Parts: sequence; C-alpha cells; structure tokens
Amino acid sequence: MEVLNYPETTFEKLPVAIFKEAQDGAVSVAQEIARLIRAKQKKGENAVLGLATGSSPIDVYKELIRLHKHENLSFENVITFNLDEYYPMQPDELQSYVCFMHEQLFRHVDIRPENINIPDGRLPIERVKEYCQAYEQKIEDCGGLDLQLLGIGRTGHIGFNEPGSASTSTTRLVKLDPLTITDAAKDFIKEEYVPLRALTMGVGTIMKARKIILLAWGEGKATILKETVEGKISDEVPASFLQQHPNVRVVVDEWAAGELTRIKTPWLVGMCAWDDALIRRAVIWLSLKTQKPILKLTDEDYKDGSLNDLLLEAGSAYSLNITVFNAIQRTITGWPGGKPNSDDSKRPERAEPAVKRSLIFSPHPDDDVISMGGTLLRLVDQGHDVHVAYQTSGNIAVFDDDARRFADFAYGFASDFSKKLDMNVDKMRAEYEEIVAFLNHKKLGEEDSPAVQDIKALIRKGEAAAACRYCGVREANVHFMNMPFYETGRVQKKPLGEADIQAVVGILREVQPHQIFAAGDLRDPHGTHRVCLDAIFAALERLKGQDAWVNDCYLWLYRGAWQEWGVEAVEMAVPISPEELMRKRKAIFKHQSQKDSAVFPGNDKREFWQRSEDRNRATAKFYDQLGLAEYEAIEAFVRHRFM
Repeated sequence: MEVLNYPETTFEKLPVAIFKEAQDGAVSVAQEIARLIRAKQKKGENAVLGLATGSSPIDVYKELIRLHKHENLSFENVITFNLDEYYPMQPDELQSYVCFMHEQLFRHVDIRPENINIPDGRLPIERVKEYCQAYEQKIEDCGGLDLQLLGIGRTGHIGFNEPGSASTSTTRLVKLDPLTITDAAKDFIKEEYVPLRALTMGVGTIMKARKIILLAWGEGKATILKETVEGKISDEVPASFLQQHPNVRVVVDEWAAGELTRIKTPWLVGMCAWDDALIRRAVIWLSLKTQKPILKLTDEDYKDGSLNDLLLEAGSAYSLNITVFNAIQRTITGWPGGKPNSDDSKRPERAEPAVKRSLIFSPHPDDDVISMGGTLLRLVDQGHDVHVAYQTSGNIAVFDDDARRFADFAYGFASDFSKKLDMNVDKMRAEYEEIVAFLNHKKLGEEDSPAVQDIKALIRKGEAAAACRYCGVREANVHFMNMPFYETGRVQKKPLGEADIQAVVGILREVQPHQIFAAGDLRDPHGTHRVCLDAIFAALERLKGQDAWVNDCYLWLYRGAWQEWGVEAVEMAVPISPEELMRKRKAIFKHQSQKDSAVFPGNDKREFWQRSEDRNRATAKFYDQLGLAEYEAIEAFVRHRFM
C-alpha cells in the first residue's frame, strides 16, 4: 500500500512514491514493467530494459518470475542490458553479476539467451575501451532503453558511477569508491577480495532511457536518498543528476523515506495533524536544534522553528515543555522487568508479576549481549526467569582458519583420549582429513561443506553458552533454534518458511513469556534481523487468538549492533552504570570468533563492543542534552503493540 502523506512539497525535486513495505513497492514496479512488456508485445515490438543488481531489485525480479509462471507474462520480446559488472570477473564466479542475474531472474523466465547483455568482466584491459563503445552502440541499435531500473549506493552511485562521474559519461571502466568496496565485502568475505574496478554504463547512458525507476529500501539508504531527492544537482551525488530527467519515479519504503523532510520534520512542509508522538518528535528536534534543554524552550524558539501551529494548539511553551519532558522522563527505568510493589501506571513495564519470564530473541549468537547486554544482566540480577533463544547458528560469520583450528583440537583430543574413551580414531582421522582438504581448496564464496558448517556452528554455540553463563542465565534457559532459512552455508539465505515460523511458535509456547525482547535493528547488512523479526511477528499473530498468555505479553524491540533508536521513539530507557557497562563488555568478549575482526564488520570498522558502548553513551548524552538526568550509558527499547 502506497503512503500518500504530503504528496506535494517544495523540498522534493523528484517524484517519490513511499510504500509501507519494500515488498509492496517491488510488486508495484514489477507490474509496471509487465505492463510495458505486454504493451510492446501487442505492437510486435521489443521491450528494452536496463537492469540492476544488488539487493534492491531482488523482490522486483521475484514478482516478475511469479507473473511469468502464474499470469503468462512472456519475456520472448524482452532485450536486457545490465548496468555493470566487476572487473576483472569470470562469469561463473559466485560474485559475478552474470551469476546473479541468472539466479535471480533469467533462468526462471523464457527470455532468449541472445537477448541478454551483461558487461564482460573477462576482457583484457586493451580491449575494454572498444568493448564499452560497442555496448553503447548495441543499446542504440536496439532502439534505446525503454525503462532503466536503478538501485542507489551509499555514495550516491547509480550503476558504478561513483562521485565525480560526469553527467555525460558513457559506458567505461571505473575505480570503485572505498565505501562501495566496504559494502561489497559481504559478498566477497573480505574487502581485499573485492575487485577495485568495474565496467559500468555511464550517467549519460542511463539518462537516455525513456523512463527511469530508482529503488531504495531500508534505513541505510535514507540519508543518501534525501541528498538525491532534495539536494542540489552535483557530481558528488551522481544520483542527483536524475533531477534533470523528465520521466523518473523514485520508489521507496517507509524506512528509506525516514530522512525526507515531509516524513522527518513535516512541520517544515505545512500544517500537521498533531498527535502525542509527533509533538514529542517536534519538541525533541527543537531542543537539539537550539541546543537548549526542553524546559528552557521559549515561545520565540517555537515560532523561529516553524512550530507556530503547535504552540497555538498547546497554548504556551511552558505547558508543552512540561508535558513532553515528563513523557520522556517516564521512559527511564532501572527495572526493565517492572518494579515490584509500585505504582506502574506511569512506568514502561508492569509491576506484576514480580518475577517475569523474559524471553530474549537473538538473531545471531551475540546480538543479545551486544545490543542489550546491560538489560539482560539487570533482568538476571533482579531475579527474573530469563531465557535466551538464539535464532540462527551464525556459522557463516566464522573465519575458515578458526574452523581449522577447532578441527585440529577435535582431532587432537580424539587421538589423545581414544583409548580412555574407547573412540574410533581412524574414523575421526578420515573426517578430519576431509575437512582439511575442503578448507585448503575452498573457492571464494563457496558454500561450506556440512562438516565445516557444523564446526562453525559449534564455535558460535559454545561462545553464546559461555556468555550466558557469565551473565547468570541458567543453562536450561538457553535455546538454540537453528532456523532453517539461515542454513545455506552462504551469505544469501532462503526466504522465511513455515518451518522457521513453527520454530518460533514452539519456543514461545514452551516459555510462555510475560515479556519478549527482539532485534528491531533492520540495518543489519545481511537481512537476517529482518527475517528473524518477521518470524516472531508471524508466530505471535498465530498465537494471539489461541494462547491466553499472549494477551498479557509485551514485545520490546532493541537495537545497538548497527544503529540505535532515536530518542523520540524510545519507550523504555534502561540506564547502565560504568560497572555494568564493563560487565556487558566482558560478556561480549566471550564471543572470541567475533573479536578483533569479524567476518562481516559492515561499514563500521570498530569492534562490536566499541560500537555498542559508543551508541549506549550517545543515547545517554541525548537524554542529558534534553535536560534529563546524566547517565554513563542507556540501552533503549521500543514497544511493538501486536494485540
């Protein structure tokens, strides 16, 4: 469903369609492409499409495949030109865009092989210029691009047109921006394996398309989307050149739209329908903008901040300040499980029952302590029945060398204790040699063998169990779910399935929690957090009409590994003392395979404990700036109301 609030603004220089979910936007785009293909078929003409790779178009391709299989959409008249390819790159390598396009679209539809065009990453360097000119000419010979599909990189690149690209640039060999290389590392395991160059259509090539659709999903794209849509045209943000095109559609979800003026600060656009949440957001924004504590804001501050209508509705800055200050102050609690024998009418959590069953879902084996380790420790210290459910094995995030090291240990243990434990060391030796041979010959990005997957999973499992022991969680309360969608041995995962949802249903029914904590950190670069959260939502949706305990269960969403909640959204803020922060750090240190350098660090080079502490301290500083009590650190939560 498309969100149409404030459809006309003076800030947006490109037409933006905002959808509640990325899936809805992707379906809308796929249907538009299908209409184009069918219209061309009726005329006996080819539909010439410019296609993109990366995560943004995947759901568009899924819907096109569905339309082909179930609604007779034929691709026989479709000619495609892909935007780019890494250089050098063999087409059969897992990271190649040839491999990507065939896996995500081409092998599922009836497109003719001769109609598929993808830049050739195998070319010797002396032939690249001539090849690029021929690629341009072939597009022209086919009548030009009817529609160009684009994603957008965090540098603002479209295709691989990095900052500095000219608006008239054509297909060529380019150097990749360091940030682009960092973002690509998740597909290549390590940054040093990412090619430094790529072949790409130019900005000028893209701008010749008769229609352009730009896709952007998720909070990670919010900042660059705002620059593209609302900023000035500049080669520093190549996507901003799209403002000069007469027929562009920008399709985004609510998360990607979060920084747009009409979404983030709608009072700067026009009149607002004020509710408590919007009022709180506006007052916090004004406090931070003026660098004044909330209780020091004046009528003049509100007027200068374009909040006249809010001031008029509230009556005075004084009453408005008091109301918002009190609401924020009530989010602060040292009792995340509820304070027993107290008036809980103004507290985030209920006083009863005094001892709660608290179920913490952790997508990866370390998200619990990284993102809410201080709160976990507090819940245990205050006597609650704390359970931790690790949703995935996290096995792909273990270095091959660690797997080899643990295989060496297992074989050494078997050899030394074979007689005492009556073990078959010959069988163990054969398994060990097979593991070593696989690791020695493993290709970049290749799926791990089942034995290696198991070893890596055991490493993560042992670390998670050690962290729970350190935090005081009973061993019987530690659950390893191994949700099937994750177990591919590769970065790319399977879609959420029935078995995944049933695994969550099972643990919920077993524990019957009074409160649930789940990861709402949707900037996770691999998408695992999103799938894990969707599984929890789906499970609760099924249970709420069947199990009575669900009616009295709170669901709290935490963040922290990749981002933190904005203060305006926080509904429970748990202060962390310096001593507790050190205990949290030591719990994180139990995850030794993630220490010093993680397999998938994302774009943040700090270790997980460092980024976690910095975010917790930053949240505390925001509260301090607003005029609230000063704390060492704060872990923040938002309540999701599913009933």
